[in-house]
Formats: sequence, C-alpha cells, structure tokens
Amino acid sequence: MGKAIRSLLSFNKTETFVLLILIAYCIFVSVVNPNFLGVANIFELLRSSSWIWILGLGAFMVLLSGGFDVSFTSIAIASGYISVIMVRNTGIENLVFVFFIAMIVGALFGAINGLVIHFFKLPTLIATLGTKTIFIGLMAVMVGVEAINTADMPEFFKTFGLRHVFTIQSETGARYGFSVFIIPLVILVIITWFILYRTLIGRGIVALGNSEEAARLAGFNLFKIRMFVYMYAGILAAIAGVIAISEVAWIAPLSSTIIGMELTIVAAVIIGGTSLGGGKGTIFGAIIGILLVRLFETTLVFIGINASWFNFFVGLVLLLVLAVTSIQNYRTRRRMLLY
Repeated sequence: MGKAIRSLLSFNKTETFVLLILIAYCIFVSVVNPNFLGVANIFELLRSSSWIWILGLGAFMVLLSGGFDVSFTSIAIASGYISVIMVRNTGIENLVFVFFIAMIVGALFGAINGLVIHFFKLPTLIATLGTKTIFIGLMAVMVGVEAINTADMPEFFKTFGLRHVFTIQSETGARYGFSVFIIPLVILVIITWFILYRTLIGRGIVALGNSEEAARLAGFNLFKIRMFVYMYAGILAAIAGVIAISEVAWIAPLSSTIIGMELTIVAAVIIGGTSLGGGKGTIFGAIIGILLVRLFETTLVFIGINASWFNFFVGLVLLLVLAVTSIQNYRTRRRMLLY
C-alpha cells in the first residue's frame, strides 16, 4: 500500500517546480486576501474543479500515449446532454442509469477517435479537431440541441450536485458541505493509477508515447492500445459531462462554456509535467497543473487583477515550465554524451 501511494505521488523536477509555484501563489493570495483559505472557498474550489480534473485525467492519458485530443469537451457535452434527454424520455432517474448512458456514448465516441487515428494515420490533433465537430453534429441528429433550464431539468441533475459527503459547521453557524463530486474523482484517479502502473496496457501506453516503432517491436498491439486510450478518455469525458451539468443544473449544448476549454485543460496537464511528445508524466503532476490553472482562474479577483489576465498567466507559466523542461533535457543529454 505504501509503495502504491509513493508511486501515485511521485514527481520529477518539473513537477517540483510547479508545486513550488502553486505554494508560493497560495501564500501570496492568502496574504493579499485572508478569506482565500476559508473553508467555504476551498470546498467550492474542489466542487467546481472535480469535473475539470476528470477531463484532465483523460487528456493526460492521451498525451502520455503520444496523442493530442481536442474533442473531449465535445464528448463531455454530447454524452451529458444525451443522458439528460434519455432520463427525461424514460423517467428513470437513477444514478447508475445516468452514468451508464453517458459512459456508453463516451466510449462509442472515443472508439471513433481511435479508429480514425489508427486506420487513417492522421495526426491526432487534426483527427480530433474533425471529430470534435462530428460529435456535436451526431448529438444534434440523435436528440436535438434544445437548451434545458433548471425548471425542466430532471430531478436527478438538480439534486445530485447538492449532495455532500459530510458538512462542517463554523463558529458563526454557517454550514459548508464537502461535495459528493469528489467521490467519482478519487475513484477515477485510483483506477487510472492502477491501469498505468499495474497493467500491461499501461506499460504499452507509455511505450507508445516514447516511440511507436519501439512499442511495436516490443510486441505491443498498437491498435488495442490506441482504442483503449481514446475509449477510456471518452468515458472520463462522459462522467465529467454529467457532473458538470449537475453542478449548474441546466444545459445549453451549443453554447456551453465547457466547449473551448480543451486547450486550457491540455495546457494545465502539460504545466504539470506531462510531455507534449508523450511517454512522460504522472497523475500527480496533472492534478497539480490543473489545480494551479484553476487557482489562476478563480482567484485573480481576490488580488484585484482583472479576470481577463487569466490566459496571460496560464501562458506565462506554460512557457516557464517548458523552458525548465527543455533545460533539464539538455543537461541530461549532455551528461549522457560526457559519460
């Protein structure tokens, strides 16, 4: 058990650098505005970030395999919206049913990504840029694109986001709840860790990310690995979609803020130390990268900076991390040449 925890939390020099930035930023914000570290803010940050972390896990898996997926936000919207329509049409407001429908759709869309990338030999960015639009189109054909407000939303999606694992009462009598959204996040982190570090396909994902030719020569079935990676990313996106809809209890599929977040999430995962070229990265790094980006997004107003500066700070940190990684790689290559 101890070894499992150590491997989950293991991080390299890049992740150490990002972790130091994260800690320094938290200290700075808490000094400028002491309310930042309040229980209410922390619980709300965890609640609102849970589905983003889940999307990040999927993006992390794809990047680790050497791919670049920009369709996962469309899968999240399409899967979540289709599950809403299915619940409205069938009247089955059951936790298992809702997630099952969404996950089936997510897996099917992920399979389309895997098939297109493997058989057409397209660059993953180009392929998923195309399927991103296709998935929204398929959703429109299957169930339409009607916006559903809170009043018309199935009861499950209105109440699921209000549930708490536990609540804390402050000295003033205010109650703060630890959102139930954290449970699927923790479960998926553990499952993803197990896949990567305890299964043959996990080793195949890393091998594929390092070198496709070397992975083939090592005997890995590249088709199966790619199909697994993109179907798993699709399932994660579907789960995130259900949670995101439950958070706000309404959905406008063609104007959702989720669509358009894919590059920010991928950037956050890269900030956490995952290599853009594949084969390198950790779950812990992806988590802290997303946390840092989320803190930028939600706390700029705490320190009196206009929220429009968010993209600037994300880009700045991304460049710093890439520069540090480049220097580390240069030093490693130089040592190898010397010895």
